Amino acid sequence: MCKYCYAIAATMGLLILALILRFMVVGATESVPDGRTAIIVTAVERDLVLAEMRGFLEAVQTIIVANNAGDLNTVAMAARKVGKANMDQRSSNLAGKLPMEFRRLGMDTHSRFDLLALDAEQFESTEHASQQLGALTGNCVVCHRAYRLATNKSE
Repeated sequence: MCKYCYAIAATMGLLILALILRFMVVGATESVPDGRTAIIVTAVERDLVLAEMRGFLEAVQTIIVANNAGDLNTVAMAARKVGKANMDQRSSNLAGKLPMEFRRLGMDTHSRFDLLALDAEQFESTEHASQQLGALTGNCVVCHRAYRLATNKSE
């Protein structure tokens, strides 16, 4: 009798592990012909992610202009605006759909904006800010090369 209990417990454990892997690591994804991974989200979730990306792009544009003018105070303010403290936490459902690497890139990007803001204030070096921005936008390139957003087909 105990043999069956162990088998059932082991099967349940493997099922739970598979579900955790699917939703925490892989997310709601599918492969697409262009070689990227499509992240399947609702239209509202897609709008949230795209709004965050537009915020990144607007910050990058402001940072470039301010840095070229030697205005490191504006560089810091623009970078801080999209740092970790201002992350959108509205959709916990969305987080489960995002692959682990996508989430890691997003968190790293927010952190890099925070570091850029801090360094702009402390080091007051436009060259350093420019180098940091170049490294930071590398995350954008990696992410856009690897992922695309797709809405649920049922919507």
